[in-house]
Amino acid sequence: MTIQEVDNGGNLQLDVEGKIDSLTCQNFQDTILKTFQKTNNLVINMEKVDYVSSAGLRALILGQKTASSKGGSMVIINASSSVKDVFRVTGFDKVLDIR
Repeated sequence: MTIQEVDNGGNLQLDVEGKIDSLTCQNFQDTILKTFQKTNNLVINMEKVDYVSSAGLRALILGQKTASSKGGSMVIINASSSVKDVFRVTGFDKVLDIR
């Protein structure tokens, strides 16, 4: 998994590529939390993510809670249909802002 931080005119975006699983979720979570030290609003581009495990879902929930505690937002964009299915089946589509 690779993560690239992109500054979109004051809003930070994380472009994620690869699988978010038990081997990569700690890096994913750490990156989300470090990014929230710089901004209150975060966009996570998951266009090139083909798999998200339960550990990856936990990292996203922690990110969502961090955004809420800061009065900010976390938005997930460009998720593949297979990743959207995981969000739907687990009910995370009701908790996360997925566009």
